[in-house]
Amino acid sequence: MQASSRVALNTFILYGRMILTMGISLYSTRIVLKALGDLDYGIFNLIAGTIVMLSFLNAAMSTASQRYLSFHQGKKDYNKQKQVFTNSLFLHILLGILIVILLEIAGLFLFDGFLNIPESRVHSAKIIYHYMAVTVFFTVIAVPFTGLLIAHENIWWVAIVNIVETFLKLAIAVSLFYIEFDKLITYGVLSASITIITFFLYAVFSFKRYSECTFENLFKPEKNSIRELTSFAGWNLIGALCGMGRNQGLALILNLFFGAVINAAYGIASQVGAQLLFFSRTMLSALNPQIMKSEGSGDRERMLRLSMMASKFGLFLLAIFAIPIIFEMPSILRFWLNDIPDHTIIFCRLVLIGSLTNQLTIGIQSAMQAYGDIKYYQIIVGGMLLFNLPLAYAILKFSDFPPYSVLVSYVFIEFCACVLRLIFAKYKLKLSIKKYFENVIFKEIIALGIIILFNILVVECIEMPYRFGFTLIVSFLISLPTIYVFGLNSAERLMLNGIINKLRLKIFKS
Repeated sequence: MQASSRVALNTFILYGRMILTMGISLYSTRIVLKALGDLDYGIFNLIAGTIVMLSFLNAAMSTASQRYLSFHQGKKDYNKQKQVFTNSLFLHILLGILIVILLEIAGLFLFDGFLNIPESRVHSAKIIYHYMAVTVFFTVIAVPFTGLLIAHENIWWVAIVNIVETFLKLAIAVSLFYIEFDKLITYGVLSASITIITFFLYAVFSFKRYSECTFENLFKPEKNSIRELTSFAGWNLIGALCGMGRNQGLALILNLFFGAVINAAYGIASQVGAQLLFFSRTMLSALNPQIMKSEGSGDRERMLRLSMMASKFGLFLLAIFAIPIIFEMPSILRFWLNDIPDHTIIFCRLVLIGSLTNQLTIGIQSAMQAYGDIKYYQIIVGGMLLFNLPLAYAILKFSDFPPYSVLVSYVFIEFCACVLRLIFAKYKLKLSIKKYFENVIFKEIIALGIIILFNILVVECIEMPYRFGFTLIVSFLISLPTIYVFGLNSAERLMLNGIINKLRLKIFKS
């Protein structure tokens, strides 16, 4: 119960952070869209997305560091933890330098007729591209520090840094209305500077708090440890590149066929999807260290049980909010943005459906990371995600289908990736697919079916101003008991009751 209580406490901390940061981030997006306009906002998302695609993903790269740190914590091997951190930091310094060089080389070609950007805005786009390329270095070298914090399940400092980052973004958004200089350049440069600030907050705290966080022997890497980290990180980065390449590649394909304005709709849809995914990623951040430590201690049964729980709770935590938002999307977007770029409503709906599909096997992804042998897993599943690009291009090139057909293919590919993950888990981890369907998929279908039916009845039967607020609140109240009764098994209900009772006692005692 001690581990379960720690997971629950970390989850509550992360959810408190998420509720605050999500509200501020969504409001900041509205301000930025109004200040920049559809064109400049679309250009910023195109450039920022290209940077993210080529630098792979901070969160994805941290998996390698976190996996081995948590794994050796499970083995209670302090010296190995110290070795993993210093070798990981050494690798990420080299990787950061390499990525910045590659980004600068790529920039010579991206703006030479490849990106569909109006001539009058190319100069501004180049400036923010260079600034953001430099900050990629700080994003990359922050990875060992964030991995260390998550491995130690020190969620509260991660939450504090995220809150600081969110308020800085809000301050930047508001300042755009008072700046005479080119707003696109200003927004890009100031946004890039936030990355440097967050890096120092993570690094300074880690050096003060954890003894394994040290520069000792930083430039004397241990060959076996480097080889182990490089192998895992390399295949993990390939998988991350496939996922990120798919997401940003769709933006580039839409840009080629429909111009920069449609990237505003895609950028907003991606923002909505990313904000709502915090609900499941928050839980996964709290649960992942326990999954890794269970595998490290040799308890495969517990690791698989936690992974199935992660898939189930990940989907439910996203669905509680995503389902009513999908039904009320037009009203919510009008309230949020006032002026809605074309195709935004259907883009947002399809992105959320794709995200819900991904959550069906989100715990399997963590289980495979804990297992460690991910070479063929990343190649095959990542290749399936990347196949979305030629499929989307062919759809637009050889048919008269509308832009949203690209995101219909996105949902289909997500479903195919889920099937592949289950196949890998069966053969690599000896997971029973029948047991997975009984304990996870079937229970999810029943609970989600009831929640969807309720939302249909509300939308069809009730007409009132700001109905979306009523739908969100009542759907939330209906979802909780529905999930508890139909979505959880008896062991999960018993565990949840125990965690709630233990936390309640702690609160009353304090």
